[in-house]
Amino acid sequence: MALVLLVSCGFFSSSNEATSASQSRKLQPGTLCEKGERIIFSCPVKRPAKIVSLCAAKELTNERGYVQYRFGLPGNVELEYPRERTGTQEKFHYSHYFRAQFDLTEISFTNGGYEYQITDDYNGEEKPAQSIQGVSVTAPGKPKEVSLSCRTKPKADYTDLQAVLPSGQ
Repeated sequence: MALVLLVSCGFFSSSNEATSASQSRKLQPGTLCEKGERIIFSCPVKRPAKIVSLCAAKELTNERGYVQYRFGLPGNVELEYPRERTGTQEKFHYSHYFRAQFDLTEISFTNGGYEYQITDDYNGEEKPAQSIQGVSVTAPGKPKEVSLSCRTKPKADYTDLQAVLPSGQ
C-alpha cells in the first residue's frame, strides 16, 4: 500500500515541466492521451482515483512514432514515461496469448527499477468468466506488487503492437 501512496504523492513524477505541459494539452475524454494520439490502453483506476493511459503517435511503427505511459489526472500528470518521444518502442515489451475462452495481453516496462505491467486479461474458463484490467507496479527488491484495477472497461487498441514493440518474456 505504501507504493500506491508514493505514486499518488508524485514520488515517481517526472517533473513540473510534464505537469505544466499536460495542462495545455487537449485530451481525449476520460484519458491522458492527446487529441491526435492513438489510445493503446486507458482506464480510470479504482484507488487512487486516477487515470492510467498508454498513448502513442497515430503513425506508429518499430522505427517511427512513440509510445508513452501516463498516470494521474488531466492537468496533473504525475508520471509520464519516457519523457522523450524518441526511441520509445524499445523501452516497452508486449506479450499476447490467445486461445478459445482465454485472452492475455501484457505491456511492460521498467522505470527507475520499478517494474510496471499493464494487463488486459480475459478467462472464460472460470465460472463466472473473469476479466482483469489495470496496472501492477513492483518496487525494486520487493516480491509483492501493487495492483491498480480499472474501474471501467478500458479503451484499448493493440493493433500491430506485436510488430512494433519487442516481445516480453
